[in-house]
Amino acid sequence: MGHTYPGATVPFGAVQLSPETDTIAYELNGKYNGEVYKYCAGYRYEDKTIVGFSSTHFSGTGHSDLGDFLIMPTVGKLQLNPGTASHPESGYRSRFSHQNEKAEAGYYKVKLDDHNILAELTSSTRTGVHRYTFPKSDQAHIILDLTAGIYNYDGKNIWTYVRVENDGTVTGYRQTNGWARTRTVYFAMKFSKPFKSYGQKNFDGPQVYKGFWRKFDQNKNFPEIAGKNLKMYFDFDTEENEAIEIKLAISPVSQANALENLEKETGKMSFDQVKAKAQEDWNKELNKIVIKGSETEKTNFYTAMYHTFISPTTYMDINGEYKGLDQNVHQAENFTNYTTFSIWDTYRALHPFFNIIQPKRNNDMVKSMMAHYNQFSMKMLPIWSHYANDNWCMSGYHSVSVAADAVIKGNYSGDPKEVLKACIATANKRDYEGIGYYIDMGYIPAEKNGTSVSNTLEYAYDDWAIAQLAKHLGETEIYNQFIKRSENWKNNFDLKAGFMRPRLTDGTFKKEFDVLSTHGQGFIEGNSWNYSFFVPQNPDGLIQMMGGKKKFASKLDELFTMHLPDEFFADTEDITREGIIGGYVHGNEPAHHVAYFYNWAGQPWKTQSQVRRILEMQYKATPDGLGGNDDAGQMSAWYILSSLGFYPVAPGSEDYAIGSPAVDHAVLNLENGKSFEIEAVNQSPKNVYVEKILLNGKEIKNFTLKHSEIVAGGKLTFYMSAKAKK
Repeated sequence: MGHTYPGATVPFGAVQLSPETDTIAYELNGKYNGEVYKYCAGYRYEDKTIVGFSSTHFSGTGHSDLGDFLIMPTVGKLQLNPGTASHPESGYRSRFSHQNEKAEAGYYKVKLDDHNILAELTSSTRTGVHRYTFPKSDQAHIILDLTAGIYNYDGKNIWTYVRVENDGTVTGYRQTNGWARTRTVYFAMKFSKPFKSYGQKNFDGPQVYKGFWRKFDQNKNFPEIAGKNLKMYFDFDTEENEAIEIKLAISPVSQANALENLEKETGKMSFDQVKAKAQEDWNKELNKIVIKGSETEKTNFYTAMYHTFISPTTYMDINGEYKGLDQNVHQAENFTNYTTFSIWDTYRALHPFFNIIQPKRNNDMVKSMMAHYNQFSMKMLPIWSHYANDNWCMSGYHSVSVAADAVIKGNYSGDPKEVLKACIATANKRDYEGIGYYIDMGYIPAEKNGTSVSNTLEYAYDDWAIAQLAKHLGETEIYNQFIKRSENWKNNFDLKAGFMRPRLTDGTFKKEFDVLSTHGQGFIEGNSWNYSFFVPQNPDGLIQMMGGKKKFASKLDELFTMHLPDEFFADTEDITREGIIGGYVHGNEPAHHVAYFYNWAGQPWKTQSQVRRILEMQYKATPDGLGGNDDAGQMSAWYILSSLGFYPVAPGSEDYAIGSPAVDHAVLNLENGKSFEIEAVNQSPKNVYVEKILLNGKEIKNFTLKHSEIVAGGKLTFYMSAKAKK
């Protein structure tokens, strides 16, 4: 279902202003409510109602948080509950129709049918701008629901504070305990028209100590309120088609900084001016690659580019201040601090894509990871960075891959030896996810960890990336240590079965074993069929282990043609039939490199046909057009690079594996002022096979392109055919 949202944001913006279409809770009868998974991005296309518009969202994730500062305009009797999808009139929500809904880069609008209000959204980096066009009414309200959130549950709100500065300005903050355990977001909110009155309702349960604030009636026109579960409202008289604009800026540091963000970013700008600037910013970013192709290809390609430029997100104020992992305020010196690092996903293709097309930003992202490391009590690079927290989601320590790749490709301006030091410290954190066993035994015993095999395989790849960084820096001893560790994948390969398999402490393989199941087999979000190919750092070694090139290619064929019965992914939220080709699960990440492995098996034409098949089947310009979660841009980055004709099988290397371009022509406008041109002569849906490849007129025969060759500028020419060149 993609888990993307249709609302307004700017490239890598801190604000993602988007509609929520329901209020499904994370908890049901004391347990996890599976329905909430559909609302990771807050919006479901199938829904018929909108609850409101909030300022923060994840794009494409398989778990969630955020949904801060929900705003909803209404007319008529004031209602402070959201109502239900079946009876929206019982609350402040409204029905809507897709016929009256429009989404563009940096802009969103929808008609709220029950209130007869046109809602429009746009954004700057740290400020969301709302415009609500009302009917004539002496009972117009704007509700600010400070209890609302994504993946919400009782007790998630720790504390909320609101201060009404005057009849048009409100500031405050909200602290939550969710995916980010300790997250405080400050806000400043300005109305284009003074409100005539305002009030609040506190939904906190009864408590013994009430303090002496009880001397006041805090519910009506009271300027300073606090509590765990607050909802506010602001009342207006409106004329027919009168528009009220709201600017709401956020800050990780303070209310004062939020107000400064608002003033300096959007100041006296109108809604239309902010929208024009947002779209100008998007055009600038999207023009970094200019392609020729079919309308469908262009729609898919630029949608993918749009998704890749949403996150990581800016995490600092306009004055450079941000809250660090130590919960103290820090000043970013000569870099933009970022958060929202879904690294288990994005190290594979998103960050390598940034090394080509967004190298300055990727440099800042690695600097943000280093700041995370330096401020963190545990002295580790991020696993999943989220608002001055690590939420520890997924496995591996893949920030070492991102950092090593950036240094090796010449995109890091800090001290690379400090990066190596941070990588080693992270890789030697013995009490994290079985690393101690991995170091001592060469694998993680199945009894000690539920994802023992996938962890071992992912650590082995990451260790290879550290080895490449050490080699790049001339640190031979460190290189030798980590290149040896990178071969630990062999310890989970069962030669008899021909698959990666859980291994017990005594060295024997676990007897109960199912290569198709995703549960209880030692893997995370995948089965042995997909993970058995997870040796991106040493495909030649894996081929040898699997019996040579012919047998290896045959096994790849089986992966792409077998039938995976529903029972093997029925209980796995982020894998659906639409994201599967044979037994290959493209809707999840562990096998994203596997189609390119045919190049090493001596059958590159099969890489070419499978890549084009995946591009066609897994990416469509429809509401359900993604074969899985976009995963913070990883799925989209796979699409972009594969459409251009190459892919980074093992980030940390200069090499890209060549596939089959799906665009007729592309120009990559590089930050160094050079351009890299790609032409696919005779490319078509039938002509998917590569007959010949020329780089600056010289033939490439090994199906490998180097990063240095791309950034040097030049021309890559593919000659395409309907017939495989065997």
